[in-house]
Amino acid sequence: MNILIVTPHFYPENFRINDFAVEFQKKGHNITVLTGIPDYPAGKYFDGYGLFKRSRETYQDINIYRAPRIPRGSGSNLRLSLNYVSFVFGAVFKSLFFLRAKIDIIFVLGISPVTVCLPAIFFKKIRKIPLCFWVLDLWPESVVSAGNLKSSLIPAMLNPVVKFIYKHSDRILVSSKGFISSIENKGVDREKIEFFPQWGEPIFTPIKSGEYLLGDIPENSFKIMFAGNIGDAQDFSSILEAANRLKYDKSIHWVILGGGRKEAWVRSKIIEYELEECFHLLGSYPLEKMPGFYYNADVMLFSLKDEYIFSITIPAKVQSYLACGKPILSMINGEGGSIIEEANAGLSCPAGSPDALAKNVLEMKAMESSQIATLGANARKYYEDNFERSRLFKQAEVIFEGMCRSS
Repeated sequence: MNILIVTPHFYPENFRINDFAVEFQKKGHNITVLTGIPDYPAGKYFDGYGLFKRSRETYQDINIYRAPRIPRGSGSNLRLSLNYVSFVFGAVFKSLFFLRAKIDIIFVLGISPVTVCLPAIFFKKIRKIPLCFWVLDLWPESVVSAGNLKSSLIPAMLNPVVKFIYKHSDRILVSSKGFISSIENKGVDREKIEFFPQWGEPIFTPIKSGEYLLGDIPENSFKIMFAGNIGDAQDFSSILEAANRLKYDKSIHWVILGGGRKEAWVRSKIIEYELEECFHLLGSYPLEKMPGFYYNADVMLFSLKDEYIFSITIPAKVQSYLACGKPILSMINGEGGSIIEEANAGLSCPAGSPDALAKNVLEMKAMESSQIATLGANARKYYEDNFERSRLFKQAEVIFEGMCRSS
């Protein structure tokens, strides 16, 4: 098959779509990628890229067309809006450069914003080929939650756009089963929707030994590791409250990998709560280093705020944690926490409950090493049974082939 992938982010940015595209190219399919100039997460163009630099390149035999767009900058609402809108117009313009290329199907990575699908619809209408939309971020619900919106004006404005996109998508894949009812309520036939979760990249596997990467943090301490974005959604206020309750126990250390809009605020709270000795912000590292860091942790942590949209969301880091065979602490409502409980891979508590998280930390810390190992083994088995990469890629391949036959 000749597959056009439309995605706002692609290599050298770290997103799972990179792995998807490379693997499908290796399977013998011909992959073309329409994406933007790389600017995530720093908010500025990567070195060597610009409006007139490397707008067309090849990666792992994949042809990449980069649409001009305004970089997201510091992530303010204005800059993000300009970034989103400019990508739509830039991608439509860039698609004209390969309008006559042989394409059998379009696959859209549906992370924010949902409007990333509009250039794909433009291409679909001209070429008369099927479009598969993979929804990883549910709109307008995620916009309402992220912006703490109380007014119904913005959702009312966005709903017609979302409905238009769903209507013109021939197949809709969802990364969480909780998304299905919302999409159905927008007039989409249930038969058009299919559950297609995320996976852990191939590097995420259990490691039996490795070097110690955590600097001055004592190796014999109980290390709770969070990897990912430091933002509003991740509810660091509750994580910090739990750490504050447990700071009397000098053997408990909180290790944070990543960065984000709330990082400066988190640093200020570390000082306010006098957590400098036990709460560590180590910064961001390349994806390939993550399994080594995970190996150094006793337990992995993920959390999301007490919002409806997050209760029906499976954070992408869950699959990576499970794939590495690590015990997990979760502070989240709904589907994400249910996975940990169903897998018997750790302990979960409701979103926004620092007391319960602190209790679970102490319970996990008190476990025998054999119990911890069992939780890790359970995590890996659950991953293999539900999120294994090759099985999911085969599922996508079957979906694409069926869409091409019926088009």
